[in-house]
Amino acid sequence: MSIAHRVVGSGPRTVIVSHGWFGSSEGWGLFPDYLDGDANTYLFADLRGYGARRDVEGNQTLDEIADDLIALADEHGAERFALLGHSMSGAFIQRVLARVPERVEALVALSPVSSSPFPFDDAGRELFWGAVDDRDKRYAIIDYTTGNRNCAPWVNRMVDFSLATSTRDAFANALEAWANPDFADEVRGSDAPVLVLVGEHDPALSADYARAYWLPLFTKAKIEVIPNAGHYAMFETPVNLATRIDDFLKDVGS
Repeated sequence: MSIAHRVVGSGPRTVIVSHGWFGSSEGWGLFPDYLDGDANTYLFADLRGYGARRDVEGNQTLDEIADDLIALADEHGAERFALLGHSMSGAFIQRVLARVPERVEALVALSPVSSSPFPFDDAGRELFWGAVDDRDKRYAIIDYTTGNRNCAPWVNRMVDFSLATSTRDAFANALEAWANPDFADEVRGSDAPVLVLVGEHDPALSADYARAYWLPLFTKAKIEVIPNAGHYAMFETPVNLATRIDDFLKDVGS
C-alpha cells in the first residue's frame, strides 16, 4: 500500500512527520516553508482516515499508525530516519521507536503526549470525548490549549479544518490511541536524541508535563519552551519552530 504524503525538501536525512488530532499533512500552516530542505527531506504523513488518506480504512491503533510511518520510510528507501510528531503523535513516534529502535536517529516531539495514559480529570475526559461529535467542544479545546489568547477567526478555521479533514471514526479512534497508551517501559532507557518543544501558553502539554512523562524515559532528552506559542507553534511561531528543529537535527550524529 502506498502511503499518501507531502514531501518538503530533498536533503540527505529523512524526517517522518506525523500530525496532531486536529491536523493532517496539510495542517501545518507556514511552518514547512521555513524548513531546511537542503539538509533534510521531510515526509508529512496522514493517518488513515485523515487528509489525503481520508478514504483509507483503518482502526487508528498505535501499531497500525507506527507500521504506516515505518512503511513510509521504507517507500523512500530510508533505513534510518528521524521522527517529528505533534500532540497525539508524541505517542505514535514513541511507538515507532519501540518497534524499530535501531532505525530511529532522533525524535522531535512538539507539544506531545507520551507513552503513558494521559492524566485526564473528569471534566477533561468529558470535553475531549465530547469533541468527537460536538463542534463547540473542539473550539473549546483549541482555544484552551493556546491560552485563550488567539482570535476567534483562527480558532474557527482550525475547527473547520479538523471537521473537513478527518472522518468521525478516525477522530474517535485516534483519541483512544493517544489518550490511553501504556508502553513506556518499551522505550525507557533509550539513548536516541530527543527534543521536546512546548509552547509557553499551553496549559495541557506543558514543560511540567514533559518533565514528568518524557525526560524520565530517555538518556538524551531536552525540553525547550517556545515563547509566544501555545499548542500550535506551527501556526503561532512558525519561523522560530522551524529554526529550533533544524538546529537540533544538525547536531544529531555530528
